[in-house]
Amino acid sequence: MRIEVWADVVCPWCWIGETRLYRALQQRPDVQAEVVWRPFQLQPDLPAEGKPWDEVVRTKFGGPERAKAMFQQVAAAGAYDGLRFEFERIPSHPNTRDAHRLVLHAQEAGVGRQMAEALFAANFTEGRDIGKTGVLADVAAQVGLDRDRVARFLGGDELGRQVDESQAEAASLGITGVPYFVINDKYAFSGAQSLETFVSVLDRVRELDAAAD
Repeated sequence: MRIEVWADVVCPWCWIGETRLYRALQQRPDVQAEVVWRPFQLQPDLPAEGKPWDEVVRTKFGGPERAKAMFQQVAAAGAYDGLRFEFERIPSHPNTRDAHRLVLHAQEAGVGRQMAEALFAANFTEGRDIGKTGVLADVAAQVGLDRDRVARFLGGDELGRQVDESQAEAASLGITGVPYFVINDKYAFSGAQSLETFVSVLDRVRELDAAAD
């Protein structure tokens, strides 16, 4: 089973949804699944240096008070899956193109999942600016990649075309929000669904593919 996951590392529901997908796969150990990260930038037009988080809270979420209620809802949902969100620690809303390049680079090395999860945690839990090359290189080292080689990689634009093509493909498929999941190029669903829903989807896909055979 091939599962493509369109997501962004600054999307809290993507972290929750991806976590629930892997939990569902743990409940179905007989399912041999290849999970593939597909880049999707929620705000591809952000400046390279990103935007200050307090500005984003004010302009996108309607100010600190309105944002607080939304963030509490997300944090409660994440806590159920063992994820810790500390929105008040986020320093900046970054342009995530380089972060996506890094996930693709890590995926080629067999640690794509670990890289994505480390970036989610760096942004949402640790309050690190994942738009900065030095931070990205440090996070890469956490998952076993060579920091200096990653820094050199980030200094160029290798895999940048793949990031852009993934974004364009998402647009052609009508994907406007993430997380978005495509299984075996045939079955698609979106959102951070419940664990039970993820398990049901896996079971249903197996049934449909078995019937087709």
